[in-house]
Parts: sequence; structure tokens; C-alpha cells
Amino acid sequence: MKKVVNILTIAGFMFLGAIQSTYAQDAAAAEGSETFHQILKRYFIEGGPGFMGIVLVALILGLAIAIERIIYLNMATTNTKKLVASVDEALSSGGVEAAKEVCRNTKGPVASIFYQGLERADEGLDAAEKAVVGYGGVQMGLLEKNISWISLFIALAPMLGFMGTVIGMISAFDAIAVANDISPAVVAGGIKVALLTTVFGLVVAIILQIFYNYIISKVDSIVNNMEDASISLIDLLAKYKK
Repeated sequence: MKKVVNILTIAGFMFLGAIQSTYAQDAAAAEGSETFHQILKRYFIEGGPGFMGIVLVALILGLAIAIERIIYLNMATTNTKKLVASVDEALSSGGVEAAKEVCRNTKGPVASIFYQGLERADEGLDAAEKAVVGYGGVQMGLLEKNISWISLFIALAPMLGFMGTVIGMISAFDAIAVANDISPAVVAGGIKVALLTTVFGLVVAIILQIFYNYIISKVDSIVNNMEDASISLIDLLAKYKK
């Protein structure tokens, strides 16, 4: 529930920012100059508030989830080499309890995995290794949480744009049928709507795809560090047991 609230909060701030930008653009229009944002606003209105609005909602929700994931992943990043060295020193000087205290005072999934492994250290290396592997899977699931929604919006945005394209072309042919004329002036409006919705859907998909790829690469990096650090922990426990 907390994650949902965070995502909705971010989306709300982005929506308020868009409203403030709209007021600023109207003020600039009153002065007789048209800014880049005003051009985008005009094209958005010309493309039709129906499908363009739905695609905009997909962009806002996708960006909100992406920003939340980026913040979470940055907070989950840990200096694993420093943590392994600290745990090694704690095991040598104070035993398992001292190492667990180091993990409790360190944020991130790697420290949590270390703590679970140290909790089972008294039961043997096999039990510690199983705890590390099992809890590692849990942490991996937390890292990948909600990422599938971003991929959904990436697929949904161009599809909505193409749907708007089809509807725009239907409108163009309807105009031809009503006017019984195929002059450019008759079909220009429908074709323009069709092209604008397609472009907007593709732009949204491109923006979200960039964030998605960054998040995936960040997750892969953290997971690799988790696996390397887990192997190092088992080696440290084996050395400590001797």
C-alpha cells in the first residue's frame, strides 16, 4: 500500500507541474510569443483530448513508477566490498553476533541477505547457504517489483496511438463521403489527427523505454553484486568455522 501511495504522490506532483506549466504558457501567449511547450499543447489539443489524454496518463504513471524504482534501487545500492571487509573483521574479532550487528547497521538487500545467512550460521554452512539463496530470491523480487507495469505502458502507448490513427483515418474517409470530394482540405484534418496520435504514442514509448532499460541494468548490477557478496559470505563462514 505504501508503494502505491508513493507512486500516486509522484504522479500527482507531475500533474500539478503540468498544470503550472500550462498557466505559464497561457501567460506567454498573452504576450504574443509561442513557446515550445505551447506548440506541444496545441498539437495535443489538435490530436484529440480522448486518446492523447489516455496516452498522457500512461506517460505520467509510467514515469511515476520509473522514478519510484530508481529511487528505491539507488537506496538499495551497497558498497559490497566494504561490507564484506567489515563482516570479515567482525567475525574475526567478535564472532557471528558482531557480524550480525554490522549487517543490522547497514542498509540494502546485501546486508539483509548477510544477516539471514549469519542467523543460520550455527546450523552449519549448508543451512546458511540455503538461507542466503532463499532470501536472495525474495530480495530479487523486491528489486523487480512494479517493473512489469512500465513495460505494459511501453506497449500500451503506441497501441493507443495507432488506434487514434485508425480513428483519424476513418474520420478522414467519413469527411470524403460527406463532401463527395477527395481534395486535401477535406481529408487534412483527419489525417493530421491520425499522425499526431501516432507520434505522441511513439514518443511516450521511447521515453519510458529509456527509463525501463536503465532500471533493468540497475537491477542486474545489484543482483550480480548480491550473488558475488553471497559467495564471499559463505567463504567467510567457512574460514570462521575452521
